Amino acid sequence: MRLRSFHFTETLAGLRRIELDGLRWRVFDAKGQVLGRLASQIATVVQGKDKPTYAPNRDDGDMCVIINAKDVCVTGRKMTDKFYRYIGHLKERSLKDQMAKDPTEVIRKAIMRMLPRNKLRDDRDRKLRIFAGSELPFGDRAIEPYVMPPRQVREMRPRARRAMIRAQKKAEEQAQGSTNNTKKGKKRDNKPEAEISA
Repeated sequence: MRLRSFHFTETLAGLRRIELDGLRWRVFDAKGQVLGRLASQIATVVQGKDKPTYAPNRDDGDMCVIINAKDVCVTGRKMTDKFYRYIGHLKERSLKDQMAKDPTEVIRKAIMRMLPRNKLRDDRDRKLRIFAGSELPFGDRAIEPYVMPPRQVREMRPRARRAMIRAQKKAEEQAQGSTNNTKKGKKRDNKPEAEISA
């Protein structure tokens, strides 16, 4: 049986260099941030969706540097109830155990699961630099901190708004009624005292 020799004309996908020309280095501080909300912001930046030149077939996202990964927060009981499953000897690991073992992997998986499954996925993964502490090993490179935009609370629907206004008016009327009742009660209490003193 004769083995055929293969000659690669292109470099392998994992060995391709990232073009850093024109890319910004953005720093995300994970301290006190909720994991899912932070990951959605980073996924938007690493895809380049925050730029007006975004195109789904190009990888125009910026380099994302995440610091203080060990101080990220989760809501509810996810620290004990959320599990990371994988193939191997130990089939699952809780979020608490994973944070103790490697907190950077928690943020990486949260971001990667928000990215589309296409050929640009690996290149976007390589644009993530996640550190458990607050020290950056990049020297004099120009790095700009990313400021989280304020959360946009959706305006209430008209029916819900009217119901809320009715509930507020009802509460105000009850509060005014209770103060009127207490004033009347004091007057009634004062009348017998006046009669007794007379």
